[in-house]
Amino acid sequence: MSDSFTIVLDDNRFLRDICGPQDENLRGLEHLLGARVVAKGNEVILDSADTETKELFSNLIGRMKAHRKAGQVVTPTVVKTIFSSLTQNGEEKTDMLSDLNISIPSSPKVFPRNYHQAAYIDAMSSNDLVFGIGPAGTGKTFLAVAHALKEILERKKKKLILTRPVVEAGESLGFLPGDLAQKISPYLRPLYDAMDRLISYQVLNRLEESRIIEIAPLAYMRGRSLSESYIILDEAQNTTREQMKMFLTRIGENSKAIITGDITQIDLPGKQQSGLIHAMQVLSSIDEIRFCHFESADVVRNGLVRKIVHAYEREEAK
Repeated sequence: MSDSFTIVLDDNRFLRDICGPQDENLRGLEHLLGARVVAKGNEVILDSADTETKELFSNLIGRMKAHRKAGQVVTPTVVKTIFSSLTQNGEEKTDMLSDLNISIPSSPKVFPRNYHQAAYIDAMSSNDLVFGIGPAGTGKTFLAVAHALKEILERKKKKLILTRPVVEAGESLGFLPGDLAQKISPYLRPLYDAMDRLISYQVLNRLEESRIIEIAPLAYMRGRSLSESYIILDEAQNTTREQMKMFLTRIGENSKAIITGDITQIDLPGKQQSGLIHAMQVLSSIDEIRFCHFESADVVRNGLVRKIVHAYEREEAK
């Protein structure tokens, strides 16, 4: 090739992983870089004379190797994630994507898909109270559950408590069949969906039967002191100011609390102020509390979801 740029790999296993099945990763690189990419022997070759493209290609290959060494399978989605992070955040922040992960015993590692997810994992690892705030599909709840299961299965915490305000149920909750756990379970389904993806049914069932995992509706938490626990408050945008204060003052010794919410989807009746928005205003000056904000560009659930969020943001901006 004329004006080509070659990277020599010292390990043929990396070459296989970087190319991907049927060279799907190379095709992804070609699409992202706008230049032909081929593998030959133990070399990966870029057909481009552009200096910036060559530098970006070199950084991409380097980061792909780092992800593989960290234990992550390199897929076209991972390639796209690295590319987006390099072009938006720079190489230093992109390092976080492979340096930070959640390692759950007997489960595959969970890696961040963008810089804000990496910062979120870092915050949960080093702070006892973390707010994850942003639109649907950004991984706020999934990563919180993954980190909670890691600490529970490593016995750093004795109990995992899942809670959520049941705004949509209203007074009708008492008329639903079953005991309290069965009544509230449908509203905590997103948390269970995350656990189902991370651990086996047998492990989840054992944790529930031993009461290590507990369902605690927010309205029933007043008066409790939650020590040695990992607590996740989901859909926190639907808490009132009083409920949020009540929840925050339940946190006991050696406990960790993760609060997730989307302030664009508040379902509180009347003109009540969201407890999540109020907490953001009141607690922002406390150094020990981390606020992690996600954007529509961070949506990882589905490409269509990202477009939907963008469309609503444009409509609201009008």
